[in-house]
Amino acid sequence: MSRILVIEDESAIRRVLVKILSEESESYQVEEAEDGLRGLEAIKSNDYDLVLCDIKMPKMDGVEVLEAARKIKPEIPFVMISGHGDLDTAVNTMRLGAFDYISKPPDLNRLLTTVRNALDRKELVVENKILKKKVSKNYEMIGDSKEINNIKDIIEKVAPTDARVLITGSNGTGKELVAHWIHEKSPRTSAPFIEVNCAAIPSELIESELFGHVKGAFTSAIKDRAGKFEAANKGTIFLDEIGDMSLSAQAKVLRALQENKISRVGSGKDIKVDVRVIAATNKDLNKEIKDNKFREDLYHRLAVILIKVPSLNDRRDDIPILINHFTDKIAGEQGVTPKEFSQGAIKQLKGYDWTGNIRELRNVVERLIILSGNEVTEEDVKLFASK
Repeated sequence: MSRILVIEDESAIRRVLVKILSEESESYQVEEAEDGLRGLEAIKSNDYDLVLCDIKMPKMDGVEVLEAARKIKPEIPFVMISGHGDLDTAVNTMRLGAFDYISKPPDLNRLLTTVRNALDRKELVVENKILKKKVSKNYEMIGDSKEINNIKDIIEKVAPTDARVLITGSNGTGKELVAHWIHEKSPRTSAPFIEVNCAAIPSELIESELFGHVKGAFTSAIKDRAGKFEAANKGTIFLDEIGDMSLSAQAKVLRALQENKISRVGSGKDIKVDVRVIAATNKDLNKEIKDNKFREDLYHRLAVILIKVPSLNDRRDDIPILINHFTDKIAGEQGVTPKEFSQGAIKQLKGYDWTGNIRELRNVVERLIILSGNEVTEEDVKLFASK
């Protein structure tokens, strides 16, 4: 059930909006407020999934309601209702955080499309906030080697800015972790962090996934849908494995970076977006450029700051710290007492060739915890972790 608040001082328009929304879907619970002051009190006292708010109202205008609501419940999307003379103000409210605006008298299709898109965005934001509660523990940067400390120093410097970052490194080294930490330490931390694995999405769907689509744009497009760039507005989008993105999608990403706007598949309408872009790849993009598989102009747009994440073989001094970290984490997940690793076991593990990097080490530690006795010995490592 989506809970919607309509704040409008003109009773006739308010009744029309409430009627349209109530009849559109049984899953819409629509409430109303006759001025900005009452609307803000309702927002303080209740949890809404969407607010439709008039701009010109007595006691408290829509801009004031929006600014006040953003401070107490920033996750609620606002759709502003503008009269003809309020158009410039309506556009300005989007810079203040409004999702969109509709003009009086409201066009039925435009109204319902905007409401659906705003509710979709709210759902993504809520999902993101739930995930963010887990981020700090799941994405800790573990290690005290020179290589890791250098990355931590770069993150401290780049995180407060909006500079684009390109993260390189082999699979399993922790590129996603670096991206999360940049976002966590940035001024955008309260806004969405949207992750897109470009390698996992079929090339024919990547543009729709990133930029959204309109109903009828292709066979399975049964309704308008917002893309990941819209979902990440005011926050960060992480384009993982960007080296696998099609050239067509690369061209659209380049436009988004150049002009801060995107257009949905099947639509010519531009949508402004304010998104920080972090990208990652395990490929040599300079080689991909020479092979005409990656756009050089996009590379230079993305690689303002370059962070190369070292392989585990290049930071072996961190292996004992990582073993302790994974031991405690896995013991908590399994509901068992953490096991000690003997010095011989640690030495043995430090000497391995970790082709799978951090991900492989975690799997080996979990295997040893499950299969070993009270202490993980060198013999256990040779028996259960041999490569």
